[in-house]
Amino acid sequence: MRRTDPGEGHGPVRYGPPLPGDGLPVLPELSAVLSAAAGRADAHPVGGAPALLEAACGYWTRRGLPCVPDQVAAGPGAPALLLALTAALAGDGADVLVPRPCPAWWAPYARVLGRPAYHVPTPAEGGGVPDPYALLETVRRVRAEGGDPRLLVLSVADDPTATVTPPELLHETVEAATAEGLHLVSDETWRDTLHAPHDTVLLSPAEMWPEHVTVVTDLAGSLLPPGWPAAVARFPATDGGRRLHARVLDILTALAARLPAPVAAAAGYALDEPPPVVERREATVRLHARVAAAAHAAVVAAGALARPPQAGRHLYVDLGPLREPLAAQGVTDAQELEDLLGARLGMPAPGGHRFGDDLAALRVRLATGPLLGATDEERTECLSSPEPLELPHVHRALISLRSAFGHLRDDAQRWEPPR
Repeated sequence: MRRTDPGEGHGPVRYGPPLPGDGLPVLPELSAVLSAAAGRADAHPVGGAPALLEAACGYWTRRGLPCVPDQVAAGPGAPALLLALTAALAGDGADVLVPRPCPAWWAPYARVLGRPAYHVPTPAEGGGVPDPYALLETVRRVRAEGGDPRLLVLSVADDPTATVTPPELLHETVEAATAEGLHLVSDETWRDTLHAPHDTVLLSPAEMWPEHVTVVTDLAGSLLPPGWPAAVARFPATDGGRRLHARVLDILTALAARLPAPVAAAAGYALDEPPPVVERREATVRLHARVAAAAHAAVVAAGALARPPQAGRHLYVDLGPLREPLAAQGVTDAQELEDLLGARLGMPAPGGHRFGDDLAALRVRLATGPLLGATDEERTECLSSPEPLELPHVHRALISLRSAFGHLRDDAQRWEPPR
């Protein structure tokens, strides 16, 4: 069985890149809430104070996932919650399943606990959710080798691929997983960043099999700046869900994984979704959707492959068709491609190996935040402009992107044999 490997070729890949940030200044109303709470000396309780938990319940209820505070826990970012969930569900000898590719921060938490994390291929339609038949085959093989698969982590709106899983495919995968006795953790960090919300159907696995699914949402996806770590988890309303909730709180307590009071205040305000937060989120999503579409057009025109981004602030690019000219420049794997594009673009271009993809595959994740400008003034201007792609600093950034990939295309054409 193929599982995550702590080191291959270029050495260990233990830590991945952070979530793609929006590149924008902090919303003034959020800053005001955080500043107002900065004088509090009391520690926030592990798992979140009642007001924060009530706000999280309201957030999920508005999305068709009703819950009560006893079903919810808060932590200083989704990684802390996933570590606690993994320890609670798979820390006693069980195995973890994740899609290939998947967010860079998922698999390391299984490794921290000394547990294998088996990657399951995703279908051609998109990433984030394993192919149901590949999932069943992986479970069968792991068990045949003496393993005990118990936890599947997935995401309907995905990092790194920026795709959204069709409901029918999600239903097949969730049905297969629950039939095999797996508990699902659904990372829904990006659910509020759909580029075409009226044309894209997003369903949570918790709507399909609520008794088998824990939902985790990192507020850095659409509500808070990445530097203010806060996340919430929603547990099943079952006896097993209550036991899992209690166990996660025990682990968070042992880790002292509590939210700082000012960040908790900002998180509660954002989860209530007042007009300033909603307006900023919607404007940010529109902006990044336009920039992502332009970036996608640039890389595809150069001969690379990429699914059209449907959510988030990133896209996932496969430069396999340009393998020969890249090899001539000494680029034969994802780490070398990351180094080359990072230097040419002047921005991070993390290779697919950081997301569990094969090192030999020439894939990178590109974020759209760095294309919005170099200063707060430039980035703020992007939000208010009716034509952000025409702003000089965005226009220059897109030209640089087209140029970098255009050179790769030109190199590929020189490698084509004469007809």
